[in-house]
Amino acid sequence: MKNEPTAWINKERDVITFDNLFPEMTPLYTRNDVLEEVAKEFEAMRIAFGDTADSFATYVRDMKND
Repeated sequence: MKNEPTAWINKERDVITFDNLFPEMTPLYTRNDVLEEVAKEFEAMRIAFGDTADSFATYVRDMKND
């Protein structure tokens, strides 16, 4: 078995995406939708965790793509 150079392997990992593997499939949710749901769950924990939950919700919302 021939050993592949590391640079080639890393280059291929950058090219392989979900869209390339399954072009006919459409995702059920977008990234921003999922992040918003997570942020809402953190907000729901506000009673138990206070400002920490709000900080996590803000952090997650900042992860959204514009």
